Amino acid sequence: MTEPVKVVAVSGSLHAPSKTIALVEAIVAELGRQLPVDARIIRVNELGPSFAGALTRAELPREVEDALLAIETADVLVVASPVYRASFTGLFKHLFDFVDQFSLVDTPILLAATGGSERHALIIEHQFRPLFAFFQALTLPVGVYAHDSDFTDYRISSVRLEDRLQKAVHKAIPLIQSHLAEREEIAKTLAGEATVETGPDPRRTVRLAS
Repeated sequence: MTEPVKVVAVSGSLHAPSKTIALVEAIVAELGRQLPVDARIIRVNELGPSFAGALTRAELPREVEDALLAIETADVLVVASPVYRASFTGLFKHLFDFVDQFSLVDTPILLAATGGSERHALIIEHQFRPLFAFFQALTLPVGVYAHDSDFTDYRISSVRLEDRLQKAVHKAIPLIQSHLAEREEIAKTLAGEATVETGPDPRRTVRLAS
């Protein structure tokens, strides 16, 4: 892997400072410790006023369109939201309503969320996975949920959360690398640069030993 991995993170928090933003930053930093990355964090609390009233993508200002293009062309996405009314925030969903339906096919996505207690942890399975299944994305197997007691002054202070975060990224790396290698191989094939391996003709008759 010669080029840095383009990691785009989206925080659905509506204010700053934010536990969700702190969690996203920690996940991106951990990815950067295990892979060469070119990272960008999109903060809904900053971008939200520019698209909250838009009904179509054509109405969006340049900075929102740039954020959408970054999401659609990412090698890896990290998405996170605080739990709000048993789901992600409305502006988080509204932003992804503008994302092209087929732009995230097979894109690895690490899911994360924050909430007031452990009772909200299933948001990752019940809300995030169905949303990104619609996009046919590759939602990575281990998500990261954090609750209020994992933070002090909007900074991660829980060793257990740091351990969960590291394990989630560690389990994600092989899938990310496999995805990128496969994508590179497909690109080479389409460009006529792929190396054709020669071997036995799979159509030939095979005699089994008696």
